[in-house]
Amino acid sequence: MSVAIIANKPAGPGRPKDLEKRAAILQAAKRLFTTQGFEGTSMDAIAAAAGVSKLTVYSHYQDKERLFGAAVECVCAEQMPPEIFTADLKGPLRKQIYAIARAFFCLITSEEALAVHRTIVTNGRQSPKLAQLFWEAGPRRTQEAFESFLRAEVDAGKLQIPDLHRAASQFFCLLKGELHARLEFGCCQEITPRDIDDHINATVDMFLRAYSPR
Repeated sequence: MSVAIIANKPAGPGRPKDLEKRAAILQAAKRLFTTQGFEGTSMDAIAAAAGVSKLTVYSHYQDKERLFGAAVECVCAEQMPPEIFTADLKGPLRKQIYAIARAFFCLITSEEALAVHRTIVTNGRQSPKLAQLFWEAGPRRTQEAFESFLRAEVDAGKLQIPDLHRAASQFFCLLKGELHARLEFGCCQEITPRDIDDHINATVDMFLRAYSPR
């Protein structure tokens, strides 16, 4: 097929050209939301950074709030891909939970995630919709994925958990702990790999002691 024919063929929804533009918009949004915050980022700036028109940005994402939610979801998927929550019932349970724990801790302590979280804290009261989009795209999706993992392990008899939702919430709250709070407040010196490993191992061990079959 000649270049001329390709150039003249309109790009409908879902065509590679549209998907490339959508990916460029999402990457630009992630970068700008992280470095400039929600209020400091305009759709014009995102369009310019992505090399597309503002109309194209709106055609893919109806408004800035939805684009922000998509950016949050993308960051989470990059750090914690869906397959990490697929239960390998023949493999060691602790190894799987440790992998999830480490991926989650790396996600929440990344500069991107810390910047986004500070944006939510700063703008959440003025924009409840923004806070809700963040919750749905990030924490809720992650927790529901872990609940599904736990459900498979419970059904296989490897865990005994009466309330899956509560257990998943407890797990991620334990993982945040003091280290995440100090990083978020900017009052923590560099965390060593040993600090991280000790914290994650202690959290996983506590979780398994609480929910292993009696």
